[in-house]
Amino acid sequence: MVLPKVKNEKFTYADYRAWDENQRWEIIDGFAYDMNPAPNTKHQTILMNLLSGFYNYLKGKPCKVFPAPFDVRFSKIGAKDEEVENVVQPDISVICNPVRLDEKGANGAPDLIVEILSPSTSKKDMGIKSFLYQRFGVREYWIVDPASDSVLVYLLDDTGKFDTFEYISTDIVRVSIFPDLEINLSEVFEK
Repeated sequence: MVLPKVKNEKFTYADYRAWDENQRWEIIDGFAYDMNPAPNTKHQTILMNLLSGFYNYLKGKPCKVFPAPFDVRFSKIGAKDEEVENVVQPDISVICNPVRLDEKGANGAPDLIVEILSPSTSKKDMGIKSFLYQRFGVREYWIVDPASDSVLVYLLDDTGKFDTFEYISTDIVRVSIFPDLEINLSEVFEK
């Protein structure tokens, strides 16, 4: 149970699996990021409201939705744990390709990821994780901001870059990967 001590030390998923299960970490390009403290009440309320919308829509369909903590490994299918340098725990992950699911979580890019900003994670969610998700081909990435009751939606274009769309708490967001699914943000933010 060795935990990261040096910020510039590199780690893999094999190291991560040996760490204390009661502490949450992410590894991005080999660098460890602490995910403590736990999210606040507003964060968790938004999470449950969004999760229930996705869950109810996907019930009986091939795509599956998973809330954090749920490990998403960005690597080649079949990569050994010591070869995996990217493992994150998005607030919500939607995976439509069953090949990407295994007993450890997801291996490969989810089709949709939602991150709900917290004071301790907002810089990482809007910066390094956004680049990670774009680089590995996440088709749709939502950044939910509880402070401003707004949502940034990043959609992967044909060139592999994210196009950005901004929504406020009174908007209805059509989910790009599921054109018949609409999320009413006033219900998400409980306005």
